[in-house]
This record gives sequence, C-alpha cells and structure tokens, in this order.
Amino acid sequence: MKNRVRAAAAVAGVLLSLGIASATAAQAESPAPGATHRESVVTNHASGTFEVKMNPQAPDENGDPSIGRLSLDKQFHGDLEGTSKGQMLAVRSDVEGSAGYVAMERVTGTLQGRTGTFALQHNGIMNRGAPTLSISVVPDSGTGELAGVAGTMTINIVEGKHFYELEYRLPAH
Repeated sequence: MKNRVRAAAAVAGVLLSLGIASATAAQAESPAPGATHRESVVTNHASGTFEVKMNPQAPDENGDPSIGRLSLDKQFHGDLEGTSKGQMLAVRSDVEGSAGYVAMERVTGTLQGRTGTFALQHNGIMNRGAPTLSISVVPDSGTGELAGVAGTMTINIVEGKHFYELEYRLPAH
C-alpha cells in the first residue's frame, strides 16, 4: 500500500510538471449565468518561473490510504512575485501511465504591481502516458488589489526548470 501511495505521489509530480493543457481562455472569459457586467476588465498575460517543493503527507485517517496526499510549497518569480501553499491528492491506477491528481493552492504576492491573494485549482489526468492539466483561478477568490481576478495557468518544464504562463483578467483600476 505504501508503494502505491508513493507511486501516486510520483505520478502527481509528473502530471504537475508536465502541465501541458489548460482550460481555454474562452472558458475563463465566459460570464456566469445571470451575471451582469458592471466594470470594465483588462486581460493580461503574466509569465515567469517557480520552484515547487512537494512533501508526502500521512494518509487522512478517514480516507482511502491508496490516495496519496502531498503538501505544496511554491516560490514564484517574474510577473508574479510571491509564494503559495497548497495540498494535492493523487491516485495511480493499475494501468501503467494512468493516474490523476487534484490540488488547491493559495497564492500570496504581487501580480504585475497589484498585491493580494487568490486560489488556484488543478485537475491533472494521465491517460496511458498522455497528460492533460487544467489550472484555473477559483472564482471570487481574489483579495486586496487582486479582488475579481479570473483566468487560467499553464505550467511547462524545460530542462528541469518550471515555467508558468497566467492568462488573467482583473477589473480596471
């Protein structure tokens, strides 16, 4: 069982690091049903690098021990300067190269001159070796000068270095 949890954690790390697909910008820009447009928004692009530390956590005593649980600790650099803390759950199937993970993280920092916090939600799937990853800003999770932030993030790994691309919208100042 311990090996299965470790394998799930390893696959989750691979999924996180591959970060190949994200939700489309069109999905991120769709207003909620019944929402009214009150403020003008500005669409932006932010990019940079980050370091991530993932630490296995003890299985939840009420949960399934085959579900791997990890803590996330990130340092962002570039257009987003800050940190994040989060948690990841991961499962590896019996089929080689198939697994999935979900994660939530709270980002604290400065995004192109605006300071505050926001949450990111990850959904990663590895289907027999083919990865997909969707990372979205949680609606209405922004605080401070980042209140109202919406968007999607893509993660890429090049020669062992982590890169992020954030397509986001904020209400105009």
